[in-house]
Amino acid sequence: MTPPAPSAPRDLAAIVIGRNEGARLIRCLDSLAGRVARIVYVDSGSTDGSLEAARQRGAEVVELDRTRPFTAARARNAGLARLTETGPLPRHVQMVDGDCELREGWIETARAFLDATPAAAVACGRRRERFPEATLWNGLIDAEWDTPVGRARACGGDAMMRLEALVAVGFYNPALIAGEEPELCVRLRRAGWEIWRLEAEMTWHDAAMTRFGQWWTRARRAGHAYAEGAHLHGAPPERHNVAQMRRALIWGPGVPLAAALAALVLGPWALALLLVWPLQVLRLGLRGTGWRRALFLTLGKLPEALGVAQFHLNRLRGRNARLIEYK
Repeated sequence: MTPPAPSAPRDLAAIVIGRNEGARLIRCLDSLAGRVARIVYVDSGSTDGSLEAARQRGAEVVELDRTRPFTAARARNAGLARLTETGPLPRHVQMVDGDCELREGWIETARAFLDATPAAAVACGRRRERFPEATLWNGLIDAEWDTPVGRARACGGDAMMRLEALVAVGFYNPALIAGEEPELCVRLRRAGWEIWRLEAEMTWHDAAMTRFGQWWTRARRAGHAYAEGAHLHGAPPERHNVAQMRRALIWGPGVPLAAALAALVLGPWALALLLVWPLQVLRLGLRGTGWRRALFLTLGKLPEALGVAQFHLNRLRGRNARLIEYK
């Protein structure tokens, strides 16, 4: 591996995960070059030359066994295993997806915060879409990344994490096909650690989402994550993902089913219950969500409900879930 720059923190490493990210992966690795002591790239079956590109840029490459299902959690764990089993242990690890590029100054900001806040296990910042105006779907995702600043309940795929805390809770749950970071954060908070969202630019993300079908699939994956998270940690006091799953079921199949049943009993005029959908869009829009986002937040409950149903159907059948990919 190419030695880090003299100014690179010796106790900081990075784990990048990806699959066929092409030029996005190259930008990601270049944004880390010279800023961390070690870069571990974990590949999930790429066929576009990603492995060679990562090696050329000095990253330590881990190629996942293709005979087992790929998940982001499994890839992150493989990277953590590489760090803990070889070489000096870093104090902090920057997690980053291969379709993201680190922003200038983030490493220094996050590292300084974790060093000054012993109870913090995770520091994350603002992830932004690189091309939010290119498509409707990119813009919706960019708004989704704009989470409140301060102590948080969860982080996303990009975050700087304290290795000690990850070791203490046993890393990520490799069986999850989505929602692995919030589930990890549940266990971190339960163990007494804190999750923080900083007022700082963290990464550029390239969703490259151009079709309605991609948005629908991504929303379905979110519903699956809600259901699985609630299944694992839905009991009080955590109630993890219970509210999200309930909203998906109420606003997805719940509204039309209630309208249909009411129409059978009371007559066709009861179908007016379907007006609660546009009223919900109006409520969210007036609350400052933005009209476009309000519409798709409401519409998104339909694919989310399908994801919830998919999880529970697989569970009842004893089947392992397959990765839900939108690109």
